Amino acid sequence: MKVVKFGGSSLATGKQLEKVLDIVQNDKKRRIVVVSAPGKRYDDDMKVTDLLIACGEKMIADEDAVETINIILERYANIAKELDLSNEIITTIKKDLLEVLHADKSDVPSYMEAVKACGEDNNAKLVAHFFNQRGVKAQYINPKDAGLIVSDDPGNAQVLPESYDRLYALREYDSIIVFPGFFGYSEKGNVVTFSRSGSDITGAILANGVKAELYENFTDVDAVFSVNPTIVSNPKGIKELTYREMRELSYAGFSVFHAEALIPAYRAGIPVNVKNTNNPTVPGTRIVATRNNTNGPVVGIANDKGFCSIYISKYLMNREVGFGRRILSILEDFHISYEHMPSGIDDLTIILRQSQLAGKNEDEIIQRIKEELQVEQIVVEHNLALIMVVGEGMRHNVGTTARAAKALAETGVNIEMINQGSSEVSMMFGVKEPMAKSAVKALYKEFFE
Repeated sequence: MKVVKFGGSSLATGKQLEKVLDIVQNDKKRRIVVVSAPGKRYDDDMKVTDLLIACGEKMIADEDAVETINIILERYANIAKELDLSNEIITTIKKDLLEVLHADKSDVPSYMEAVKACGEDNNAKLVAHFFNQRGVKAQYINPKDAGLIVSDDPGNAQVLPESYDRLYALREYDSIIVFPGFFGYSEKGNVVTFSRSGSDITGAILANGVKAELYENFTDVDAVFSVNPTIVSNPKGIKELTYREMRELSYAGFSVFHAEALIPAYRAGIPVNVKNTNNPTVPGTRIVATRNNTNGPVVGIANDKGFCSIYISKYLMNREVGFGRRILSILEDFHISYEHMPSGIDDLTIILRQSQLAGKNEDEIIQRIKEELQVEQIVVEHNLALIMVVGEGMRHNVGTTARAAKALAETGVNIEMINQGSSEVSMMFGVKEPMAKSAVKALYKEFFE
């Protein structure tokens, strides 16, 4: 059995749904289909999920939401019209949407969770209806009925362990299951969503639950590329990489595959195959537990911006018991978490997401660190970008760091900070944001050209 998930761009139009049907019919093992809400049809278009959020906010504010509601319904109606579907399905979608929008609004977060989930839920109903009209036996299954129970953490739901045993029963269905992504139900019976792009998470959870042999994730690119194609034109695709490599790349800005979605598949040892709905015969990228390192030390280069660093120096710092804990305790008082903390014997650097400092008194944080730890120097650097060089092969390859540093130096990129992960699967460079693209291009040229 295979679990197959389709992203929003794969479900935005009737023409795209025709491709989805062909893909599902082409492999009899594709028995569970996880769907996103309809995505963008063109660059300036809006995703249905964004429309739903705007609509829900208007309803909460008692503003006129009729126009937005009609736009949402029109998106589904246009797809149904393209596919020559009966009006019955749009009547069902309209009834369900209005029921959610006019529900009790006293608990705003819970109300918005239910509204946001309508995009996937109604699209699953439409896709199942389309399959059946084309003679393919299919059934819409609601996550609650399937037993997908999650933590009551709006926008960041975590699957509860008991869900997996319940989901195993999906194997018994003799029809194709069409399952809405992005949300589950709390133990109290409320809709709770995963983080954005959470349909990837749903697919991985189902793959784990039914013990699938493969989880296929269909999107709109041929593969996971070795670098961001908006920075380097026509970059090399990655044929195979490990869960750990994908996790590192996702953290540092790779958006093709949601980082959290790897966790359920990783725990069950289920391979993930990222493929293109518009070019399904291309092998795509496989994400596996282990691989042969036949393509050099580096598999991918990622970059992300919006970081800052706090550099702290104190003579004999390494002799002070609890020094690091006390710094982190101060940050905790301000509800700030850290990303990385490279250190020497007398200094350390704390890397933070810069957005965490918004609305906080930066001077107060610095003053507390100075006074409570009696540090000699403290410097805050803003607007940093992190460049992540990733590859399992780096553990067995001498000189990778030297090659990277030399490539950056020859391009005139000053390294503000360098950190090698203890797993030796990644190395990270901190550079000023304006130099990030130049840094990525230099590293790509060094390791891939």
